[in-house]
Amino acid sequence: MVAVVASIVVSLLMSGAIMWYAGKRPVGTPVSWGEAMLGSAYIFFLVFILYGVVPHQWLTLAENELGWRADKFFHGPFELFKPQNQGGFFPMDITYRAISDTVATVIYVVFIGGQIVFFAKWQNRGRDADAKALAVKNKRTTYGRPLVKQG
Repeated sequence: MVAVVASIVVSLLMSGAIMWYAGKRPVGTPVSWGEAMLGSAYIFFLVFILYGVVPHQWLTLAENELGWRADKFFHGPFELFKPQNQGGFFPMDITYRAISDTVATVIYVVFIGGQIVFFAKWQNRGRDADAKALAVKNKRTTYGRPLVKQG
């Protein structure tokens, strides 16, 4: 349990550091060779944690400490999901291993969705400030005349 929580905390801290740095770095600043190498190593380590360590630690926790094996069946509350071959009415068997694998898949989907959000935030950083400055510069009356003196 500690390994799962620790890997999630490390990934959240690293992701938060990216968002903090994205707000601090000016758009269009040239990147030196050293900054590019440091950034690529940082992202590689973060992706390694997100897609390798966190799902692995979850599957290890589910298999070992929680005992979610392939021979243990999920019956659910009030035995709603008890399979027909064991005297229930549910038409298929649901094992705890299938549930743990589904949770691992959800972990991957959440991380790839988060990665897309991070890419979009990094690419669009600074655009809000530019759009506001442009809107103030181009304010016009209802008749189309500029409100601010442009010089």
